[in-house]
Amino acid sequence: MPVIRTALLLSLALLAACAQTPSSVTLEQKQQGKCPLSVQVGQQFILRLPSNPTTGFRWLLRDAAPQVLQSLGPEVYSNPEDAGLVGSAGISTWRFQVAKAGEGQLALTYERPWEVGVVPAQRFNCTIKAR
Repeated sequence: MPVIRTALLLSLALLAACAQTPSSVTLEQKQQGKCPLSVQVGQQFILRLPSNPTTGFRWLLRDAAPQVLQSLGPEVYSNPEDAGLVGSAGISTWRFQVAKAGEGQLALTYERPWEVGVVPAQRFNCTIKAR
């Protein structure tokens, strides 16, 4: 009986630990103040930034924190369905897997790729700390 009780207690402790760690972390531009951002190996990391490609501007990934993050695919742009306007702004989303413990820099610029020598309209920088 003590073995079963011990196994049950260990199982409950493991479940409680898992319940405290969300499977994904989402960061938006307005939350940049949360950087440096702490994440855990195995979590999914989602970055969502406002964008409007109809203006020619787009977010360019300058540093994808390869020391800790693994890309799960290209940028995905979505336009809010309720906007109802052609050319209205939407959201660009990147998905990553936290692959390794360590620290890396996630850096993007919002610019028109063909404009050489022009300062980006916006920058997004965040240090990612994975444990």
